[in-house]
Amino acid sequence: MHRVIDLSPNEVEKLIDENIVMIDVRRDDEFRHTGVIKNAHKMTFFDMFGNCDIATWMRDFEKLVKSKDQLVILICAHANRTRTISDFLIQNHGYTNIAHLEGGMANWLEEGKQTVFS
Repeated sequence: MHRVIDLSPNEVEKLIDENIVMIDVRRDDEFRHTGVIKNAHKMTFFDMFGNCDIATWMRDFEKLVKSKDQLVILICAHANRTRTISDFLIQNHGYTNIAHLEGGMANWLEEGKQTVFS
């Protein structure tokens, strides 16, 4: 069985300019507060009440991710949401190469990594 891959901020930073799909699943208020990692797509999964529109999110996800074995890096605040979403994608949809930013944006910022505001 496949499991989510933990990537450190240094490992993610090395992949920023590669043709890797990075998806930040946080909310708009979080994007505005910290910015996002360069080249990350903003695709909120859970709203502030923990609700999600899975059908719409999966439709948008499938526009970016062209195959089940393509490397995808998920990003959230502390890596809790991304672990849940990764497990969902692996177990329910058969994706085999899902990674997430270990420690989330909190860890990224703590290590002094750059973000962009857009």
